[in-house]
Amino acid sequence: MKMLQCGFIALMLSVVAYAADEAVSAVEASVKQVDSGAKTITVKTANGTEHTFRIVGRTTFHGAEDTPEMAKDSMHGVTEGSDVIVHYTKQGSEETAEEIDRIGHGGLKESKGTISKLDRGGKKIVIAGDDGAEHTYELSDHAARDAGKGIAEGSERSAKVTVYYTEKGGRKIAHFFKAAA
Repeated sequence: MKMLQCGFIALMLSVVAYAADEAVSAVEASVKQVDSGAKTITVKTANGTEHTFRIVGRTTFHGAEDTPEMAKDSMHGVTEGSDVIVHYTKQGSEETAEEIDRIGHGGLKESKGTISKLDRGGKKIVIAGDDGAEHTYELSDHAARDAGKGIAEGSERSAKVTVYYTEKGGRKIAHFFKAAA
């Protein structure tokens, strides 16, 4: 019986360790290389760091599906030189893309303003635009958990941000937001 309990405890600890490794992070970068055959995408951040991400069946793409660049050397419209935000998990040294959001020309829409309300639990962000109008966005799962980490806690209501979003059925869905430069 004790051996069974020890085995169960070891199993639970390994599950917790695996779950800890599966935290999702996000990186904003430019695509350096797309390898459709190997199902990888290599990106380079503004500070020069390179990441090579595995593309798997669950990887989702936003902001690139309807672009004319859907060419042989693209992956869901993401090509070399595309600006992207990659939401990824890391296990050991292997990074897996969970979601790739194409930003910039032909990608996700962009809006800038000041946060009026941020409710991560309710998956909602309200932005006061420069025109004085308030714009409400639903937060995607990744945005609710991971986006805007650079915004100091307690200052959310006054932070100037850039929101990257899509529109579906009249709803604005924010996939990523960050402190405005």
